[in-house]
Amino acid sequence: MWLTSSSVGRKFIMSLTGVCLVLFVTFHCLMNSVAILWPAAYNMVCEFLGANWYALIASMGLALLFVIHIIYALCLTVKNRRARGNDRYAINGAAPGVEWSSKNMLVLGIVVVAFLIVHLIQFWAKMQLVEVCGCHTEIPAAAGTLFIHEAFSQVWTPIVYVIGFVALWFHLNHGFWSMFQSIGWDNTKWIPRLKCIGKWWTSIVILLFLAQAAVFTINAKNGKYLKDEGLREQYATMQAKHLTDVFGKGVEQGVPYEQLKQMTVQVAQMPMLLGQVTAQNPELDVKDVAERFASIGKFINYLEGEKVVDTANLEKVAETGNFPENPMMQMMQAPQQAPQPEPQAEEVTPEQQAADNAPAVEGATNEESTNN
Repeated sequence: MWLTSSSVGRKFIMSLTGVCLVLFVTFHCLMNSVAILWPAAYNMVCEFLGANWYALIASMGLALLFVIHIIYALCLTVKNRRARGNDRYAINGAAPGVEWSSKNMLVLGIVVVAFLIVHLIQFWAKMQLVEVCGCHTEIPAAAGTLFIHEAFSQVWTPIVYVIGFVALWFHLNHGFWSMFQSIGWDNTKWIPRLKCIGKWWTSIVILLFLAQAAVFTINAKNGKYLKDEGLREQYATMQAKHLTDVFGKGVEQGVPYEQLKQMTVQVAQMPMLLGQVTAQNPELDVKDVAERFASIGKFINYLEGEKVVDTANLEKVAETGNFPENPMMQMMQAPQQAPQPEPQAEEVTPEQQAADNAPAVEGATNEESTNN
């Protein structure tokens, strides 16, 4: 098949996959802009995509494009080096008209792939992959702004992103016009135009990426994604969706953050309330419900930056299924001792009272005699 056996076919596949990847990078840049202009809308987009079938198909297609692009890039590089043999070492100076990025596309590609792996670990692995695995993590998978906070709170993240964006600029700048050259637009009239368009397109996209990274870093340092009231309400709604089987589907419409916090604090202080809930709904597992509330409690502590919810009791219930003893309940249930009757005073007769007062009267008489 000429697409795989001939050099022209392989370059055509490289060009086709390159076009798709350029479009994806552009879309990703626009989506990041939403995170700056309207963070809540960015979370809505993350929730809309999530692990839905269309998002999974798009992710698998994108991954396939990356794999094909990388494999064919390696194959073309190896074949070109074999064809040149030792001749490539005989050239000391740079060939006229050959760009630096053209000679270092493989190195630039490796840097871009390394940057991509870091980016996937920071975002995709904590968002879509978590939903696919069905895991319930402390941070909701749809809370994209919190993962921005997590990533750009690290000192090294902006440095890695700047290096990755610079490498991406060189890679895209050369790849943009060369992919058109590979499909036949190789003439003195169109190549200069395509180089100009590619340089402008790539520069605008990369400058936007750099500006976004700077804004994300500043917002993360200021705690914007943790303290913003609107985002907190959105986070509370995301967390409440994990409690629909406990409180009904009405919580999907939204639960105020302060209400969710107070409810979680109350449940953490009195875990036996979960026993009442599970008694009314036998299908619920008290361990599972306790684990979910403990996760919400940790999330609230994460947003508040301090220990507002003590999740120790909930974690014990999630582990053992037994409720811890409540000191207040013990005091209420402890058997109370009957009050001891006070000893009654003995009745004193008039004769006894006169006898008791006699010494005092006698002492007073003697004192009066002495004075006389």
